[in-house]
Amino acid sequence: MVDDGFVNASSNCNGNGNGNGNGNQESPRKTKDINKKKKKKKRGGSKKKMTVEQTLASKSVSEWVYLDRKLVADDFDFGVHKTVMMRREDKVVFELHTHSKFSDGFLSPSKLVERAHGNGVKVLALTDHDTMSGIPEATEAARRFGIKIIPGVEISTMFSPRNPEAEEPVHILAYYSSGGPTRSDELEKFLANIRDGRYLRAKDMVLKLNKLKLPLKWEHVTRITGKGVAPGRLHVARAMVEAGYVENLKQAFARYLYDGGPAYSTGNEPLVEEAVQLICETGGVAVLAHPWALKNPVAIIQRLKDAGLHGMEVYRSDGKLAVYSDLADAYGLLKLGGSDYHGRGGNSESELGSVNLPAIALHDFLKVARPIWYGAIKDIFERYAEEPSDSNLARITKFGGTKILKGNSPMSCGKDLIDRCLSLWLTTEERQTAEFEAIKIKLSCVTINQGVGLAFL
Repeated sequence: MVDDGFVNASSNCNGNGNGNGNGNQESPRKTKDINKKKKKKKRGGSKKKMTVEQTLASKSVSEWVYLDRKLVADDFDFGVHKTVMMRREDKVVFELHTHSKFSDGFLSPSKLVERAHGNGVKVLALTDHDTMSGIPEATEAARRFGIKIIPGVEISTMFSPRNPEAEEPVHILAYYSSGGPTRSDELEKFLANIRDGRYLRAKDMVLKLNKLKLPLKWEHVTRITGKGVAPGRLHVARAMVEAGYVENLKQAFARYLYDGGPAYSTGNEPLVEEAVQLICETGGVAVLAHPWALKNPVAIIQRLKDAGLHGMEVYRSDGKLAVYSDLADAYGLLKLGGSDYHGRGGNSESELGSVNLPAIALHDFLKVARPIWYGAIKDIFERYAEEPSDSNLARITKFGGTKILKGNSPMSCGKDLIDRCLSLWLTTEERQTAEFEAIKIKLSCVTINQGVGLAFL
């Protein structure tokens, strides 16, 4: 993250010319170098101090990022333990748009997390297309590297205005708390229907390619996709490259697979408003992905704002896009962004952690997200307190870095579970509310089933 207000000098001057006031003409090169020096001096040549607003925003974001850091015995402030915090010069890099092998990425969730760690990422959202299946693996890996995972998903939808010719695909990013979505069964059914449509869609693409005299085989696509993964356009494109029908992925999309292209097809994509509403109802933050790829972004944003949209991608690796930033301001939307990393390699793809989100943008994001996530976590534990079943326990532990161990592990009561989870997921102030105290009282009488223990990663 690069804080707003930090400016680096970009000039590198090597000239030594000095005007002597005697009418002697300096060489053009020396004059140019002198001007460069003056420019550099005017810019300051060093980082500017953050404003009070930026400093407070950065501190608030850091406190949330390092919630689960342990207290260290030798770090005292007048006898009071302090939480380990980042150094002033450290960056808190958020990466909010990534894909793994569970959709159309090239890396496993573990490898994705490892690469993110190598790039200095501190908070990673895994947002695979229409599935959250990779989150548990990512969370387990992230605990090893000290990275915070935001469980996410990128949902494939369709914008359908009255004019059928203006219909177009729209992707919505959903960001959930560490406890995952509420009503997770309903969300999973919704996503499974989209994934089923992906199979039909990919088969139709292969059929269209065959009609275009490109005899691509369905088995080739499924081999690349992998077992249990719903195929996407990228998998079809990779098969085309391997079969020698195109030179690279870019050519596959440019000639055949682009939106509305000769081999393009749609699946079971729901209406975009339905997806946004469901994200809101299941405790998520809904964000419009890559609006610059849309034909009619203004009409879509207008409709989605009414449906409950929270934000839109504005920042990319090459900086903030002013026109979309202005649109976000006009509709009161959060301004976010991510690399949309797939692990393809090459110069055409932005690297993990390459999008510089300002502290104030991240602070605004968390200011909206944390109350939503608090409510979702509360609902998940209330459901377990009312019905302490194995299935409700599994919902708690699925996304949050907690494993259920079967066998001879020591038993644990429900209160131990909630105390441990909340210490990782919420601030002290958030978890000491009357609502959670009431839930703890209920769970103090609940014992984790015989032969089942908990391991906190």
